[in-house]
Parts: sequence; structure tokens; C-alpha cells
Amino acid sequence: MQPAGILAVGNSLGEGILWDSRRRCLWWTDIAERRLYCHDSSDRTAVLALPDRAASLALVQGSGQLLVAFARSLALFDPAAGHIDTLWNLPGSSAGVRLNDGRVDRSGRFWCSSMVEDGSGLAKACLYSVERGMVRPVRDGVHIGNGLAFSLDGSTLYFADSARHTLWRYPLADGVLGKGQVFAQTPGHIFPDGATVDSEDCLWVAHWGGAQVVRYTPAGRIDRVLALPVTQPSCVCFGGAQRDLLFVTSAAAGLAADVRAREPHAGDVFVYRVGVSGVDEPEYRR
Repeated sequence: MQPAGILAVGNSLGEGILWDSRRRCLWWTDIAERRLYCHDSSDRTAVLALPDRAASLALVQGSGQLLVAFARSLALFDPAAGHIDTLWNLPGSSAGVRLNDGRVDRSGRFWCSSMVEDGSGLAKACLYSVERGMVRPVRDGVHIGNGLAFSLDGSTLYFADSARHTLWRYPLADGVLGKGQVFAQTPGHIFPDGATVDSEDCLWVAHWGGAQVVRYTPAGRIDRVLALPVTQPSCVCFGGAQRDLLFVTSAAAGLAADVRAREPHAGDVFVYRVGVSGVDEPEYRR
């Protein structure tokens, strides 16, 4: 399938893509370059410089602010004024770890994973839950937390550890996770990355290293494979006026020179009409 459009932004590490239905715009970050992007309905793209790397975002209920997972902190960010209000910092004991993927559940909690980036190979990252400003760790022993998404009824949390090539599904009730089960696994050269759920309760997952986005049924069966012209798709979301566009961020960082030459659109944002719509992402409740 050919993309319906390409936003030629050339990100080093595009991530955290999110549709904002109130402002009718698309937000995403370039983690490596410390930039926040906003693409509006007039086809204009604004770029904001950030003081730190930002990996994921959430809309904030009743506010124009964004909840941002910076490398070492969670903060409320006002994109109009540029003001940052830090809510929480990673514990000092978590050296070599930064925050990574994040999504809001159907009850307004923000879930955020961290990842190990110091090359130690130690599983010392965590999955956190953020409820009305209170942060608590809910799962440790993580290498590279990713793939956060929630079933339409809110009773299932999806979570991936990219380094383990595994996605899990957890029962979720009143903010408490039950026992997780393996949902899907990827081959050794493919790493599950950002994810979202569509209006049919199927899970779309970017396969970093695999040049594809995969749609899984709620039972974990591969229903569809969307091939991309880039090796490193990183995150996905549905958006547009009818929520019928699938947006996919990608990354150019780390590609060998010959691969980069074959992938002129590495780091761009791709737009696809996949024949199914998404749903609005929930907003974080303060």
C-alpha cells in the first residue's frame, strides 16, 4: 500500500505521535533532537525546541497543556507559553535509564514506561502509573518499555519489552494490573515499538527493524501487515477529521550509510488510509 501522504520532517528519532481532536492537529517528538512537532489542519508544521529529550505525550483534560515524558521527568508543558511545570523526577537510583513510551487509559491515568539506555543489559527499567499526579511503579524488570495501549472497554493493557521481542496483555481493573500473558512475539531482528487500538479493538504495532506496522486481533493473531518504505517505524496513531488516517513516525538514527541512501524518507511521518478508523485518545485527568 502506498502512503496517502508523507510529512517530510527528517526526524532522527520520531516518536510519541498523538492526534489532538480539540485543536485538530498532530503532535509528535524527535527525541534525539529535543523537538516537539505540531502539524495542523492547514497543513502547516510548527517546531518547538525543548529543554530535554521527550519521548511521549498526552493531552490534559480541560487544559491546553500537554503531559510530557521527558528523559528524566514528567511535566506539564504549555506549548503556547513554553512554560514547564515538573511533576515528578525519576529516582536518583535509576542511572542509565530514561522515560520512554506513554499512553492514557480509559479512566484518565497516564501509564509510562522507562528504558535502559546505558548498554548495561540490565533489566532495571519500570512501568509506571500516574493517577492525578501520584506516580507509582507497577512493574519492574523491564529493558525497553514500549507498546502501551488499551482495549476499547479499558479492561486490557497492552505492553511490550522491545528488547525481549514480546508483547503482553494484562487485565486492568481500577488501575490495578492482573497477571500478564504473552500476547505476541516478534523475530529477533524486529522490535515491537509504539502501538494503538482501532475502533474494532485490534492493536496496531510499529515493528522497528521490520519496515512494517502489524495489526493484531484481540486474540493475538496477525490480521494484517502494512509494509513501509523505511526500516525503523517507531510509533502509530489514528487521526484526521474522521479518525480514518493512520500516522506512523519513523527514525533515521543508527541506519548504515547504504541503508540511509536506499531510504530517503527515513525519519519522515507517513499517512495511510487503512480502511478502518481509530478512536480519540483519552485525556489525562489531573
